[in-house]
Amino acid sequence: MRRGPPIRLPNRRAASRNLSRRSIAASGRSEPGIWSLPDGDARYRVAIHMQTTTNLSGEQIHEIGLAQVADLESQITALAKSAGYSDRASFEKAVYSDPRMHGTSRQQILDRFTHYIGQMEPKLPELFGLLPKSKLIVTSVPAYMEKESTTQYIPGTPDGSRPGQVWVLTYDYATHDMLDDEATAYHEGVPGHHMQISIAQELPGLHPFHRSLGYNAYVEGWALYAERLGKEVGFYQEPASDLGRLRSELYRALRLVVDSGVHAKRWSRQQMVDYWNLHLPPASDAEMDRYIAWPGQALGYKLGQLKILELRQRAESELGPKFNIKEFHDEILNAGPLPLDMLESRILEWIAGVKGT
Repeated sequence: MRRGPPIRLPNRRAASRNLSRRSIAASGRSEPGIWSLPDGDARYRVAIHMQTTTNLSGEQIHEIGLAQVADLESQITALAKSAGYSDRASFEKAVYSDPRMHGTSRQQILDRFTHYIGQMEPKLPELFGLLPKSKLIVTSVPAYMEKESTTQYIPGTPDGSRPGQVWVLTYDYATHDMLDDEATAYHEGVPGHHMQISIAQELPGLHPFHRSLGYNAYVEGWALYAERLGKEVGFYQEPASDLGRLRSELYRALRLVVDSGVHAKRWSRQQMVDYWNLHLPPASDAEMDRYIAWPGQALGYKLGQLKILELRQRAESELGPKFNIKEFHDEILNAGPLPLDMLESRILEWIAGVKGT
């Protein structure tokens, strides 16, 4: 075959080099909030709906966040006084300065997570009728990614050939803050992500596409709710560990305020930092960047948890002695991930059915 003249393709590598950081930055937002883009307010409403499956406004979310921050801080103060301290500040100072709150080896951190998950597993039949068949193991975040990673859950396979895994960040163990370890173990392992995701994978009759869905507010809301279940079955025995649980919730409540603050109330980045540092210092640059760059994503954790707590309170109130915590949890989990409005409809139908029996 006769060959024609060579085709000269654009030198993409050279072209990309010509896109200086300055020219890229000039094409971005002039302000940190999405409101600064064309139709910015509408964009944020869409982001809220996508990430939370609610129609709450930024202003409503901001007010919910402020109320949650105040409530959680009052709980921390009450915990401080029950532990023998006059106020939150002195309690936290004593806890943070305790050398036992920092790691001594990679294995020590892994052992802590294994212990917390191990003590929770025998308690699961008290809370659930439906239990996952998939096993759960605890291991370190792989070395190649540990410097840029966090502790996280890696789902297993639906056929059980690969178990679910909690990848624990053990890098730089000497500065590892152990306060949140117990809450994080329940969040990422059981009864959190492993419980919810494995059950969804194993449900008979559920379409494979539905099994893989991950509505942010449902998935992360369940995992944050699961942190509290450890308290209900008698864990968080150490005041420091219970502080970690409350601090974990406060962290998610602050997100409601700063995310809505920057995108709906037109806060500056410095206002975000100042508010965060007033309640849970220090404010992380990476966290502030996350809320600026990914509007609405961080809202799902607390809003999802609050919806589950709301539905549980309603079920307990309406059912009285007929309320069964195992049946409630099974109803939350046994249809796979759902938007929060569909989850509410499902629970209300369940309440009506139990009342009619």
